[in-house]
Amino acid sequence: MAMGTYRKSVATMVQQDIAGRGIRDQRVLEAVASVDRKQFVPKALEDAAYDDRALPIAGGQTISQPYIVALMAEHLRLKGTDTVLDIGTGSGYAAAVLSQLAGRVISVECIAELAQSAKARLEHLGYDTIQVCQGDGALGCKKYAPYDAIHVAAAAPSVPDALYQQLKVGGRMILPIGPPGHVQMLKLIIRQEENCWQEEDILPVRFVPLVAAM
Repeated sequence: MAMGTYRKSVATMVQQDIAGRGIRDQRVLEAVASVDRKQFVPKALEDAAYDDRALPIAGGQTISQPYIVALMAEHLRLKGTDTVLDIGTGSGYAAAVLSQLAGRVISVECIAELAQSAKARLEHLGYDTIQVCQGDGALGCKKYAPYDAIHVAAAAPSVPDALYQQLKVGGRMILPIGPPGHVQMLKLIIRQEENCWQEEDILPVRFVPLVAAM
């Protein structure tokens, strides 16, 4: 299939499933449109790459639904100079989208196989502002903290303390909170002062659980 056809499919996905569902931030729409999701899904699922749904990848994990990636990015209100901590690299799709909105993305993946493949994929595709690290996402990545924004693509029972502490004052964090295998709540957290965080419920979601490094 010609590359132009894939671009048209991405455009249709953005128009129908993202803008059509209420995402209004033009920078976010352009960021999603610029990342070819086909490059981040298993070859056997390429025909479903532009469907607005999560898809399975290696390690029992998933690539997130495009609408949810866009929604989370919109709530982070990223600037081009921001440094973002991305927890749960997976195949690297969300990190790629975030990299079009921010200056630098530090992406943490607990599963070695996924971390290695995502790193190679992102390098091959030219996403040179993304650094993939293998580690326990609940611990964040203290080396590059504090962060202007934190994006978490896996659910925990509560917000890990390390992520609270690694967020800059004035920074925004978005993540799903709730038990594995059940509906969770997507929450936006803003660090208003050194010891003051504001929390807002966004909508019910269903994510894979945040797991320790493997």
